[in-house]
Amino acid sequence: MSTQNFTLPDVGEGLTEAEIVAWKVAPGDTVAINDVICEIETAKSLVELPSPHAGVVGELLVAEGETVEVGSPIITFVTDARDDAGPGVIATAEAPAPEEGGGSVLVGYGSGGGATSRRKRPAERPVRSSVGVIAKPPIRKLARDLGVDLTTVTPTGADGEVTRDDVVKHAEQASVFRNIQTPEWGDVREETVPAPQPPPAGLARGVAPAAASSPASDDRTESIPVKGVRKATSSAMVQSAYSAPHVTVWKDVDATRTMELVKRLKASPDYADIRVSPLLIVARAVIWAARRTPMVNAAWIETENGAEIAVRHYVNLGIAAATPRGLLVPNIKDAQDLSMKDLARALNRLTVTAREGKTTPADQQHGTITITNIGVFGMDAGTPIINPGEAGIVAMGTISQKPWVVDGEVRPRWVTTVAGSFDHRVVDGDGMSRFIADVASVLEEPALLVE
Repeated sequence: MSTQNFTLPDVGEGLTEAEIVAWKVAPGDTVAINDVICEIETAKSLVELPSPHAGVVGELLVAEGETVEVGSPIITFVTDARDDAGPGVIATAEAPAPEEGGGSVLVGYGSGGGATSRRKRPAERPVRSSVGVIAKPPIRKLARDLGVDLTTVTPTGADGEVTRDDVVKHAEQASVFRNIQTPEWGDVREETVPAPQPPPAGLARGVAPAAASSPASDDRTESIPVKGVRKATSSAMVQSAYSAPHVTVWKDVDATRTMELVKRLKASPDYADIRVSPLLIVARAVIWAARRTPMVNAAWIETENGAEIAVRHYVNLGIAAATPRGLLVPNIKDAQDLSMKDLARALNRLTVTAREGKTTPADQQHGTITITNIGVFGMDAGTPIINPGEAGIVAMGTISQKPWVVDGEVRPRWVTTVAGSFDHRVVDGDGMSRFIADVASVLEEPALLVE
C-alpha cells in the first residue's frame, strides 16, 4: 500500500487557481479511477474533478470554499501500488466507459484505470424524499440553485418523476411574481456602532489582528469575497469599460408580428420539443444585421506594430446568462450556419447548461457579438458593457402591450426597445445606427429573414 498526494490540476484552460466548491468524498471512502471527488470553480466554469487513483480516501487537505493555486495538494489516497499508475499516466487495466452524465476526464488522465468495476453514481438514481417527491440528485441541485421548492412542482416524468424541464418552467413562472413583496425595515431606526480600536502597540504596519479584519463587527454588514465568476466578470467589465469607448443607441419597435410568429412556431409540430421565445427571432435578426454591417462583428486588436481591426465573417453569438454562479456569456459557434430550428435548439441547450452551472470555458471563448436579454427582468432598455474581444452588444428590452400609431390610428401593439453599445474605435455612428435599425426591421417584419 502507498499514500498518494493529488494536486490541483489545470483542467485545460490555463487557470492559476480554483475554489473547492464541494467535496463528493470523505476520508475512508473507496473510489475508482474517474470517480468524481469534488467540484471546483474556476474563473469561468464549475468543473467536476475525477480521481486519478483507485483506492481509499485518506485526508481532505483543503476545506470547502477555499481557493488554492494549481499544483497545491488537495487530497491524499491510500492505494495498492500495483494498481497505481501515478498522476498523468494511463493505467494499464481498462476501466468501463463512463456512464451518461458522468464527470469529464481531465487532460493527461486517460480513460482507463486500475479499477475493474465502478459504483453506480447516486446522480443516476431517482430518490424519493420524505415528502414523496421523486427527482434525481442533479434535478434537486438545479432546484436548489434556482430557489425552487420541489414540493410545489408539477411532475411530468415517468412514474411522477420531476424532470429538468419541470423545474426550469416552474422557476420561470415564479420569477414573474418575484419582488412583489417588499421586505420590512427593522424596528431599530438607528444604532451606534463602536469605532474600530487602534491596533495593539508593536503590531507590524499593515497587519491587522484577525478580529479586526472586517470593516464591521455587527450583523448589519456582510463581506462577500470576490472570487470565481464574480472576480472574472468584474475584471473583464473594467477592462472593457476603460479601454473601449462605448456609444449606445436604441430604437422603439413594434414587435407584434414577431410575437405572432413566436405563437405560430410554438403551435407547430416541428417545434414540439423545442422551447421558442422572442429571443430566437432577436438572435436571427442580429445574425442577419451583422452580415449587412460587418464592423459590429469585428474586434479591435492591439499589436506590436500598432492596432488593427479584425473583421469576422462568421458569428459566434454570445448570450449573456444570469446564473446562480453569476454572469456567464456562452456563445453559439458559427450561428450564421444554423437554421431557425437548429438555432432554437442551440439556445435551449445554452440556457439549460448555464443554469445548471455546466458551461465550459470553451463555450465562453471566441465570441464575436453578444445579446443580453434584460427584458426578462422587466427592463425596457439599458446601456450594456461590451464583452471583451468584441465590438458590439445588443440589449433586448421587455415586450409589452402599449398604444402605437398604425395607419393613423392608435392601437394596442406589442412594443419593445432594442439598444446596442458599440466600440467607437471600430464602429462609426452610421454603422451602429444601421445595424440597430436592421434588427428593429426584422422584429417589425420577420419575413425579412426569408431570402
